[in-house]
Amino acid sequence: MLTDPISDMLARIRNATLARHDRTRVPFSRLKMSVAEILKREGYIEDVSDGEAGGHRMLLIVLKYGKGRKSAIDGLRRVSRPGRRVYVGRSRIPHVSAGLGVSILSTSRGLMTDREARQQGVGGELLCEVW
Repeated sequence: MLTDPISDMLARIRNATLARHDRTRVPFSRLKMSVAEILKREGYIEDVSDGEAGGHRMLLIVLKYGKGRKSAIDGLRRVSRPGRRVYVGRSRIPHVSAGLGVSILSTSRGLMTDREARQQGVGGELLCEVW
């Protein structure tokens, strides 16, 4: 049993990019699907879909690479963890890599990026940062 499924998902993506795999599988949840869709929308992964593997529902994440097999993801960091939740107000949302990266927040209006949260004027739990 996993105590932090988001951290597990980020670790699987990180390990797959370091090993230069084309895709990785992650156990399905709606929260992880939303995080993966944000990563796709922001251009960090190629595609995300759900399916079955071994009788369990899984997310299939297709990773994105550039020239020379350089990964689109340089780094991933889990910010808010089960042992230490991190909440930020709308005026305290951090900029990742001077605006080149993205933070993913869980807000009262759903999961969104740091830019979307600033536009809508909402804060929330800072789930992770990607650059």
